Amino acid sequence: GTTGLSVSGTSAKFMGKVMEMPVSEEVLGRVFDGLGRPIDGLPDPIASKFLDINGEPMNPEQREYPRDFIQTGVSVIDGMLTLVRGQKLPIFSGSGMSHNILAAQIARQASVVGTSDEFAVVFAAIGVQYSEAEYFKRSLEESGALKRSVLFLNLADDPAIERIITPRVALTVAEYLAYDLGMHVLVILTDMTNYAEALREISAAREEVPGRKGYPGYLYTDLSTIYERAGRLHGRKGSVTQMPILTMPSDDITHPIPDLTGYITEGQIVLGRDLFRQGVYPPVNILMSLSRIMKDGIGEGRTRVDHQEISNQNYDAYSRSQEVRALAGIVGKAGLTGVDLKYLEVGDSFEKDFLTQAVDENRTIEETLSLQWKVVSFLPKNELTKVKDKFIEQYYKER
Repeated sequence: GTTGLSVSGTSAKFMGKVMEMPVSEEVLGRVFDGLGRPIDGLPDPIASKFLDINGEPMNPEQREYPRDFIQTGVSVIDGMLTLVRGQKLPIFSGSGMSHNILAAQIARQASVVGTSDEFAVVFAAIGVQYSEAEYFKRSLEESGALKRSVLFLNLADDPAIERIITPRVALTVAEYLAYDLGMHVLVILTDMTNYAEALREISAAREEVPGRKGYPGYLYTDLSTIYERAGRLHGRKGSVTQMPILTMPSDDITHPIPDLTGYITEGQIVLGRDLFRQGVYPPVNILMSLSRIMKDGIGEGRTRVDHQEISNQNYDAYSRSQEVRALAGIVGKAGLTGVDLKYLEVGDSFEKDFLTQAVDENRTIEETLSLQWKVVSFLPKNELTKVKDKFIEQYYKER
């Protein structure tokens, strides 16, 4: 910023316009800093146009409802928290957990299936440490995913004002790729907590009246100007899908940042500290997570006709297994019924076979759905109350 500059001998010039980002198809495969300047040693991309980083407001009449499936290759997301084109689905994590690894895996593996449309990833790292920035860059380069990606790296020692600009620059590029070039674009923003902290720092410097926990009263409005830039437009081929990632201070989901984010977005993926301590990756707490418009991206013609029902059955069975685990902790396994013991097996299988997967393991939707049937196959048929008989006959194999 302007810290340390002398007032005497320093001049400021008003340009009469807001900050603009030069965009073209040449931004694909490139690495930029938080202000959109190349840092990969290559020349500046030749711009097709210059766009206002604050974007154009989307006419609600022109918005199309999010539909169709984005495959991440991560079973728990594809199977039970499905990401839909045009959706905004955040990941709520905690300090020190594996959200960066998950973000990089999704960036490497994400794709649209069942269509020849082009797909791109815009990845914006906000206020991250140098080692984290290098990890993201190396992960995309070594996997070859950088060719279809645009990477923005804002480091922790960069000015706070740059953190306010980084997500807007990234979304400007995403909107150009989607609405001008007709691509389906997944935007990953990490870590939005660093963004909100920068907003609080700038607000305090301006001596504005603070709101909850010192954050400015307009935090909700400000976050909405970022999250609401996801979507699909009538008559435009492309789409912008967002996965903002934030670390909850003290793992508190009622903190203003995750609280307000949850109001704006269409669900949340919550990472659980207990699962993380057990070595489960990705440590998604499925009972606290939700994708609100999952139903519109799955089913016949998109994933598979039994997808919704087997997902519901897994939710039900895993929830029951957690209740049985709590009961077993009180009365011991000897006090459980035969069906209760089956639910314990379901809980173990869900975490070991379905939830857990390798960092470089890219599962198809067919593999994911097969694993979901494998989990519930520990139960007798009469316990499968969420699935139609015809699907049970086709996919169920008792164990």
